[in-house]
Amino acid sequence: MEENKENDKVEIYSQRVRAGKRTYFFDVKSTRSNDYYLTVTESKRRYKDDGYFYEKHKIFLYKEDFDKFIEAMQETIDHVKNELMPEVDFSQFAERVESEAESDDELKWD
Repeated sequence: MEENKENDKVEIYSQRVRAGKRTYFFDVKSTRSNDYYLTVTESKRRYKDDGYFYEKHKIFLYKEDFDKFIEAMQETIDHVKNELMPEVDFSQFAERVESEAESDDELKWD
């Protein structure tokens, strides 16, 4: 029997975030040695000559970097919210996310 080189691509956990014209996917995957890592994929629908296609950008995040990544991301977000844009009420965006989730249709891609 031939071993599957794709390692069956079993979906361990996945979370989708719709953000306007973009969709972000947070997927937990495993290595051959049963270690886990996170992929963050930004997907944008684009039009090209004969139809639509999805442009994707992906980062891989490994367990040893989880805490550093979260800390840097939170500090950066806090800086934008508190130092660069203190006049913006960011809670208004959370309300929009809730209403979009109610009308959410299933998004599939390969």
